[in-house]
Amino acid sequence: MAVIHLTKESFQQEVLNSDIPVLVDFWASWCGPCKMLSPIIDEMGEEVTDAKICKVNVDEQPELAAQYGIMTIPTVLVFKNGEIAANSVGVKPKAALLNLLK
Repeated sequence: MAVIHLTKESFQQEVLNSDIPVLVDFWASWCGPCKMLSPIIDEMGEEVTDAKICKVNVDEQPELAAQYGIMTIPTVLVFKNGEIAANSVGVKPKAALLNLLK
């Protein structure tokens, strides 16, 4: 499954209504640490089959960033049953991000 790029229009369906866990990376193109995390997120998108891996560009979707109180990027949120189940701020290794999905 490839990484899903979310918008405020698709967020409800892809994340909040999902039957499986959803990892959402809040990022921006100008953010150095986000660029370091991006290949890890992309790799997870190709490898993870029991969860959705998604990205939100905070510059393009400021309403979503504000709704979830994103003050620092990259921020990763994991949603289960429409609720935030885990979060992580900053660049983390893939193993730590996979662990958030458990």
